[in-house]
Amino acid sequence: MEVQALVRNVRISPSKVNDIAILIREKDAVSALAMLRLMPRKGAELLARALSSAIANAENNHSISAASLIVKSAEVMGGPIIRRFRPKARGSAGRIRKRTSHLRIVLSE
Repeated sequence: MEVQALVRNVRISPSKVNDIAILIREKDAVSALAMLRLMPRKGAELLARALSSAIANAENNHSISAASLIVKSAEVMGGPIIRRFRPKARGSAGRIRKRTSHLRIVLSE
């Protein structure tokens, strides 16, 4: 059985979170959560919240123990981009793109 958690519109660049998501793929859920809680990065904190949500979904909705869960996939997808403008030289404007992410974690037994 597969259980998932989806966190949308997180205000961080997908490339920053994807580096951390690669580390937790194909690991058991409890050790992946412990590893994420020890990392001093914003993306690790966001992924830890998504992973703990997926574990809670498995325990509450499907009565699966957390010890038997494995992180099947941890996907980071690009979300909507917030565009802002900053003044540049000679009266022009430069676009600043503030990226967002969607995080999906799928657990299996």
